[in-house]
Amino acid sequence: MRLILLGPPGAGKGTQAQRLVQKYGIVQLSTGEMLRAAVAAQTPVGLQAKDIMASGALVPDEIVIGIISDRLDQPDMKNGFILDGFPRTVPQAAALDELLKRKHIKLDAVVELRVNESALLNRVETRVAEMQARGEEVRIDDTPEVLSKRLANYRAQTEPLIHYYSERRKLLTVDGMMTIEHVTREINRILAAIGAVEPKAARPAVSAKKAGGAARKTAKTARKAAKAAPKGKKAASSKAGRKAAPAAKGRAAGKAKKAAKKTVRKTAAKAAKKVTKKRAKR
Repeated sequence: MRLILLGPPGAGKGTQAQRLVQKYGIVQLSTGEMLRAAVAAQTPVGLQAKDIMASGALVPDEIVIGIISDRLDQPDMKNGFILDGFPRTVPQAAALDELLKRKHIKLDAVVELRVNESALLNRVETRVAEMQARGEEVRIDDTPEVLSKRLANYRAQTEPLIHYYSERRKLLTVDGMMTIEHVTREINRILAAIGAVEPKAARPAVSAKKAGGAARKTAKTARKAAKAAPKGKKAASSKAGRKAAPAAKGRAAGKAKKAAKKTVRKTAAKAAKKVTKKRAKR
C-alpha cells in the first residue's frame, strides 16, 4: 500500500497516518525526519542538505527527491508507505511521479482530508482559551493567528495538488470533520474498495484454544478405546467359542451316528455269514 495524505494543518493527517501504520504495517515517511536521518548518516544527499539546512534556507526539491529515493530502497519499505507532508507543490508531485515510475512503484491513492477552515480556527481558539484558563503555557505556533497563515500557505501552494491528483484519478476525499474513529473507518473502507488493501487470510474454523481442547478430547477417547480393546477381544473370543461349540458338537454327533450305522451293518453281516455256514454243514 502506497499512499499520500493531503489536508490543511489541523486536519488530523498525523493521527490517521499512525493508525494506518499500525493497521497495515507500512512506514510513515516524513521529509523532515528523512532529511535529519540522511544528515546524521552522512549520505551523499544528506551532506548536500546539511549546509543548506544549517543556513536556514529551504532544501531544493531535487535534494528532497534524492533522499526519498534512497529511503524507498530500504528493506522496511516492502509493505508500503505513507507520505505525509510531501509533496507540497505541483512540481514536487511531478518529480515524485517520475521517481516512482523509474522505480516501478505504483501509487495506490492520494487521500484528502477535507475540513472546514472556520471550524479549525474555532477549535484552536477554544483550545487556547481552555489552556489559558488552566494557567498552562500556549505554544507560539498554536494560535489562531499562526494557523490562519499556515492555512493561507496551504491554499496557495498545496491545494492545487487536489486538482493535479484528481486529473490522474488518484484522489480520494474523506470528510475530516467527522470523529477520528469515523474518519479511520471511512479511509479503510475506500482503500478496500479500490483494492489497495490485500484481503485478509481466511480465519481458522476454531481457535487455537479450541483446537487444543479438541486434541486432548481425541487423545482421551483413544486411551479409553485402547483399554477397552483387550476386553473386546476376550469377549469376541468367548462369543466365537460359544458359537463354535454347537457346531463342533453337531459334527461329533454326526460322526458317531455314522460309526454306529457302520458297526450295525458289520455285525449284521457277520451274523448272516454264520447262519449260512451252519445251513451248509447240515
